[in-house]
Amino acid sequence: MEAGKHKESGFTLVEISIVLVIIGLLLGGVLKGQSMIENAKAKALVNEFRAVWTMTNSYKDIFKATPGDDAFAVDHHPNATVSTSKPGDEKIDGGWTGADLPTAANEASLFWQHVRLAGMATGTANSGRARNVVGGPLGITSNGDRVNSPAGVVGQYFICSGNIPGRLARAVDIALDDQIATTGQVFAAKETGVAIEKPTAAVAYEDGALFTVCLAI
Repeated sequence: MEAGKHKESGFTLVEISIVLVIIGLLLGGVLKGQSMIENAKAKALVNEFRAVWTMTNSYKDIFKATPGDDAFAVDHHPNATVSTSKPGDEKIDGGWTGADLPTAANEASLFWQHVRLAGMATGTANSGRARNVVGGPLGITSNGDRVNSPAGVVGQYFICSGNIPGRLARAVDIALDDQIATTGQVFAAKETGVAIEKPTAAVAYEDGALFTVCLAI
């Protein structure tokens, strides 16, 4: 070999192509995994809405009363609390987000105590408000402490779930209604740091925002 010369080495086009294919497969796997996780969360959120709906109807069928509003709760469940807010009127008074501990003045918080004592929901009777799969509050109410429903929406109760990313909120709406946040039985409002409890106008979904989603039943 001549002095001052050396053999240079590097990747061939074939080797570079193989590396790019491997990177593509890895990225595809990651994206596919993220998609599967997102789809699973959306299905779980939908199932939570359906579960609260089922609990309400099942409790009524068995005890002839509305959970949270059950005037004979202590007869049905010895350790239960009876509402002090017009019990027995078939309404669920109080903000849907409930409370950390059940309170007699908030039927939305007593809802979870009653259905847990009835064996319809997990958790101890006095563990307070329920949480959805993304960590936000999950609850039900009859009053105006919720997202404002669009005109023409009829519902005796409103199941609401908070802290839901826009993509998942839209997926919930697609599964349960018409995929539009401002129309139909499913409607939503954008959160500004906390889940919405007081009346707020429904607005369109945005992927980068969090939403409180409500279902009128």
